[in-house]
Amino acid sequence: MRVLAIDDEAQIRRLLEIALGGRGWEVFSSATGFEGLQAAGSCKPDVVLLDLNLPDMSGAEALGRLREWSTVPVVVVSVRDSEEDIVALLNAGADDYVTKPFYTNELAARIEAVHRRRAPERGGALATGRLRIDRDTREVLVAGEKARLTPTEYALLELLARNMGRIVTRDRILREVWGPAGESEEGNLRVFVNALRKKIEAEPARPSLLVTEAGVGYRLLALPPEGEP
Repeated sequence: MRVLAIDDEAQIRRLLEIALGGRGWEVFSSATGFEGLQAAGSCKPDVVLLDLNLPDMSGAEALGRLREWSTVPVVVVSVRDSEEDIVALLNAGADDYVTKPFYTNELAARIEAVHRRRAPERGGALATGRLRIDRDTREVLVAGEKARLTPTEYALLELLARNMGRIVTRDRILREVWGPAGESEEGNLRVFVNALRKKIEAEPARPSLLVTEAGVGYRLLALPPEGEP
């Protein structure tokens, strides 16, 4: 599991890196809201731990900005324990709330719980034509052979596969794959689409799976599996 901790206290970040890393989880950390939002877009965490007292913005503001483009589970970790604060943050899109000081075993259990609740949205296999995507293992098979995709290529393909048969606009792709800095990545989007086509298409120059919708975005066509009528 990949966990992103956004907290301005160095001791808390170090504690989380040791305690959660000891479980075999990948732990990333940021000291400010801005850095945390950038990291959420780049490291693609499974769960975000969010402190409310950040030096550059409130945790509530960071949560609001994150929810503009991401549905990643968020566990708020804060010294504030008023019912009003908790209810407001849950209504704003937080998945759970843990007060400081906390037991690391309890926090880990909360992380696992919110991850399980969201897992059905991400899990399962998707298939079209010569392509099969196992979202549990993040394995991509093309004509039965494993394709080696970069994390960004996989994120792009998985987004299109979740919306198979429907147009996904460029703006949405940029937000969901690259995060808040996505607007500056439009040139890279074309590069990644071309790279992805070379890995999944029989004829990349004449794509039959990942097609361009001129002026709008891209679509992954819903086709019968190869070998079926």
